[in-house]
Amino acid sequence: MSSVIASARFSVLDRSRTREGRPAAEALRDTVRLAQEVERLGYHRFWVSEHHGVPGVAGSAPTVLAAAVAGATRTIRVGTGGVMLPNHRPLVVAEQFGVLESLFPGRIDMGLGRSVGFTDGVRRALGHDKGDAEDFAGQLEELLGWFRGTSPTGVHARPAEGLAVPPFVLAMGEGADIAARAGLPMVIGDLRNREKMQRGIDRYRAHFRPSPWAPEPYVVVSGSIAVAATPEAARRLLVPEAWSMAYSRTHGTFPPLPPAEAVEARTMTAKERGFYDSGLTGHLAGTEEQVTHELETVLKETGAQEVLVTTSTYDRAALSDSYRRLAKIVNRATTTGP
Repeated sequence: MSSVIASARFSVLDRSRTREGRPAAEALRDTVRLAQEVERLGYHRFWVSEHHGVPGVAGSAPTVLAAAVAGATRTIRVGTGGVMLPNHRPLVVAEQFGVLESLFPGRIDMGLGRSVGFTDGVRRALGHDKGDAEDFAGQLEELLGWFRGTSPTGVHARPAEGLAVPPFVLAMGEGADIAARAGLPMVIGDLRNREKMQRGIDRYRAHFRPSPWAPEPYVVVSGSIAVAATPEAARRLLVPEAWSMAYSRTHGTFPPLPPAEAVEARTMTAKERGFYDSGLTGHLAGTEEQVTHELETVLKETGAQEVLVTTSTYDRAALSDSYRRLAKIVNRATTTGP
């Protein structure tokens, strides 16, 4: 069994995906239950996401949801993947994470991204446009300053000041360079485009500047991983998300997850079929043996210290089984050693 799997951390990001015919509130409760389950399985951290005005995602307030997750768990690290910093004042973000860290000391992560909304309408509703993401580096510096107590305003962030909440940068586009210059851990995806991901990792390591937050580069690779008894069953786990992505690319809105059988029975346009087929490729999916081999390859190629699993599907029982099987792979590697 590979030593690279044994030495890596494994974590989970759940986007609180809604399902056809089910209320949004259920998706949020499912997220909390999943956090409890992956804690029992030994995963390192559990993160939630920020999306606004998306029919297929219930998770619109990540720090609120993180508080619910942290309150329902005991040991797993809890955080955001991420809070989209251009949507918020850095002072307010610092205060929110200061409250979380004060309530759940030593368990909170602060994952930060630079997205400003899924559509033009959402961006207008948030009072931002794409240009607001251009100052992400400045917003990040201001946010970290609130924890250090170095704001030139003379204002102090309570209770954040003096606390050490680990920050992570979600590396989209220029994110790798920003993370490197700030000396912060980087989360990069996705596993479907290995060459692009590797270029970002190489650039991050080449330009990394040590900081109080991270003395050396720390790379988290993220993406969907589906593990099942057969390759076919693993592939079916990916079907609902692949269809939702294809629909969003062709209709402009990201829908709730449908059952896999409903997707497989659909008659798709050529354009939909192209996006759908593309959405099924490049993930780590298969039996435990197959996924073990693929994980070894990814970890050896990237040198990543951590894997953040982002799988979403309609069948919650199958999703839980996938996380159990992945935990078994990791535990087997840990107990057998290099």
